[in-house]
Amino acid sequence: MGWEEFLVLWCAVWGVVALAGYGMSLAGVTKAQRTVRLTGRIERVREPRHGGSRKGGISVVVSYRDPASGREVTVTNDGERGEMITAAWEGREIGVSHLRGRPHDYRFSNTPEEPGRGLFWPGFALFLVYVGLVALAAFDRGWPWALIGFGGPWAVFAAAHLPGTVRAKNDRLARLAAMDTVQGRVVAVLKDVSVDQDDGHTRTTITPVVSFTTREGVVVTTHCTSHLADPANSYGRDVTVNYTPADPADFTLDRAAEQRSQRQDVTFNVLAVVVLAATAAAGAVLL
Repeated sequence: MGWEEFLVLWCAVWGVVALAGYGMSLAGVTKAQRTVRLTGRIERVREPRHGGSRKGGISVVVSYRDPASGREVTVTNDGERGEMITAAWEGREIGVSHLRGRPHDYRFSNTPEEPGRGLFWPGFALFLVYVGLVALAAFDRGWPWALIGFGGPWAVFAAAHLPGTVRAKNDRLARLAAMDTVQGRVVAVLKDVSVDQDDGHTRTTITPVVSFTTREGVVVTTHCTSHLADPANSYGRDVTVNYTPADPADFTLDRAAEQRSQRQDVTFNVLAVVVLAATAAAGAVLL
């Protein structure tokens, strides 16, 4: 089988997968559509043990109301329970979900989730069809078509999303400017060691845990993975925490660094648009 035949088969297979996925979504039978999504509330937070593992996230006790029975259900995040809870305080609302008819197999998310339609995988399959078509055009009509097929649509996509990126940057800068500042403390440093099965390389992950009390009296326990010097030896250190009053999970130890990062993100997006447009233009010139 030649490359062109392979690419035609590639597009056909992924096209069928995409159509099947969209069909399942229309029929309402995707996993996302069969998932019951609820809002839980953290009732108790267990402070991590210094020197322990970050696996499983911060240990919490969560309650939620079962829509089928109306009873209040209390569960924990022990074991594999979806997203890792990295910031916790009593009263925080988080997402709880389970497949219809399987309430025992519940999963957590850091924020309550809206019902989904299960379109991610069909969309990804459609993207693979697009990749195949670009490659097919390059084989059939010459490699400049690959530059046009890749650079053109992505330049349009990036340009369309640039205003949203700018708005998100401005909103983020406004939130950073409005943050409250309190003192916190590193109450634990977690350590996880993993071994790469391929080359035997050992990797160590250090995760400091910071505790701080908001001006409203809420005690927050959270993983802190950035803007902390020498994290491995930070146990017991006092730190300055800047946090958003409406959502203490949104915090930083270095507000200036976060502001610089937001401006760099917009610059990167502008450069991406320019590079992608230039790629498409170069392909058009080389035809």
